[in-house]
Amino acid sequence: MKNGVKSNWSRRDFIKQSALFTIGLTFLNACKKKGNDLFLKLTGTNHILGHRLRFPNFPKSTSEIEIPVLIIGGGITGLSAARQFTKKGFNDFLLLELEDQVGGNSTGGENKYAKFPLGAHYLPIPNASNHELLEFLKEEKIIRDFDENNQPIFDEEQLTYAPHERLFIKNYWQEGLIPRYGLNQKEKDEFDLFLKKMNDFTFLKGEDDLYIFDIPLRNASKQHSFFGLNHLTMEEWLQQEQFTSKNLFTYVNYCCRDDYGTGIKQTSAFAGIHYFAARKHDFKAYDGLVLTWQEGNQRLANHLKKYVDGKVLNNHLVYQINSNSDGVEVLVFDEKNNQSKIIKAKIVVNCAPQFVNQYLLPERKKATKSFNYAPWIIATIVLKRFPLADGAPLAWDNVIHNGTGLGYIYAQHQSLEQFKSPFVITYFHSLEGEDLNQLRRKMYDMKDEDWKKIIIEDLSKAHYEIEEHIESIEIYRRGHGMISPTKGFLFSKEKSDLKKNINNQIFFAHSDLSGISIFEEAFYQGLDTADEVLEIFYK
Repeated sequence: MKNGVKSNWSRRDFIKQSALFTIGLTFLNACKKKGNDLFLKLTGTNHILGHRLRFPNFPKSTSEIEIPVLIIGGGITGLSAARQFTKKGFNDFLLLELEDQVGGNSTGGENKYAKFPLGAHYLPIPNASNHELLEFLKEEKIIRDFDENNQPIFDEEQLTYAPHERLFIKNYWQEGLIPRYGLNQKEKDEFDLFLKKMNDFTFLKGEDDLYIFDIPLRNASKQHSFFGLNHLTMEEWLQQEQFTSKNLFTYVNYCCRDDYGTGIKQTSAFAGIHYFAARKHDFKAYDGLVLTWQEGNQRLANHLKKYVDGKVLNNHLVYQINSNSDGVEVLVFDEKNNQSKIIKAKIVVNCAPQFVNQYLLPERKKATKSFNYAPWIIATIVLKRFPLADGAPLAWDNVIHNGTGLGYIYAQHQSLEQFKSPFVITYFHSLEGEDLNQLRRKMYDMKDEDWKKIIIEDLSKAHYEIEEHIESIEIYRRGHGMISPTKGFLFSKEKSDLKKNINNQIFFAHSDLSGISIFEEAFYQGLDTADEVLEIFYK
């Protein structure tokens, strides 16, 4: 391996493992804290303000702003659009954000012990074709340099520390998330066959010589015979391929829930296969690694945030958009000052999700009914004692096979300076089922004690006395956590129609318009739309 990467990794991993061993000895006999004494808090996105769109009753506008370009939404898509505008020399824009900070699903938090993610928490190593994304990573020193073969040299401190991931299965922790422990030979053969099929899909190309499964989706082939996979669920495809292993179904179900919020009974087979086949592993030196930080993808949002410094209005809810021959008139409610404003723009880049746009532009409401969003909870748990267990040592990603939730991230794993009590883990749980709207209502109706019971019962499958060591649980709710590519959705007419701009005045960009909610899709949605706007703006 070039540039000393191998030796650096070995030294760092040795230090990491030594620190973990020390922690285990130090806190083996730590004082126990009774579970009923722990601090509970229920928080989340500003859904109460957002829900006012259903019954708009806002004060009359008292001020007016004029701006050439208005960006609605400060998630990764809106921030990426702002970056592209700035890099192309265009700075006359304003961004509106509902929350008190930008970042969308990539926001993070911080307590007195550590930083932690409140949503998206890693970026896989990009495909070599993602030139613009690689350029961004180089700008932000996540990529240190490129070698003589044009291979990126990533900053090793921003890659996952070893061990990267582990799985609790059959009362044992194993390294890696693909189940191997306690499986019979038939089950192992099925896993091997499944992974071979996914590898074959990875390099499958269409008649236009483009990959059928690629990231972002706009790079993928449009000429192939596999569109029918969009009309099967992933479960139906597994059954069609005569897979029968319950453990395989459980593993694939976890993977679909992890990226899409919905499991194999709802996720389309095309999306399910995309999870495994769209990443090309072009940079072999970094196979099996991801980019991650204590605060998760908030780090990436912070890198993009500088492009909107002095250009953001936070806690501003857009409640109406009107287009006319002179431009676009946007009605906005300023929550902090309890007043409404009118913002007049020549062009609007609408980076709001479609479940919001159905209220801003009512003529789009019917088409948005095919858009499904999985509700999530993310729990930040402070532990007085490190959650030790037999088997593979604590990893960055810790998953319980067939668990209620999706396991937990140990964000402090990414810092050699955080090995002291208390410890902070972040637990993820997507509410899975056929009726996501009903599950969303259920999520908001549940009390903090209800969630406490679910979380502790799930974690106790692997950490039998964990409740006694919990100091606090802060539960963060995301009612519309991500777009879920359910059966029939990815290539639907409704989705493609909603991407079209209105009169070259209102342009739409959001990861839900690609159908897959990952950083790369949001990044390219913003970048591409900004380029499209500039082309119109300078005509």
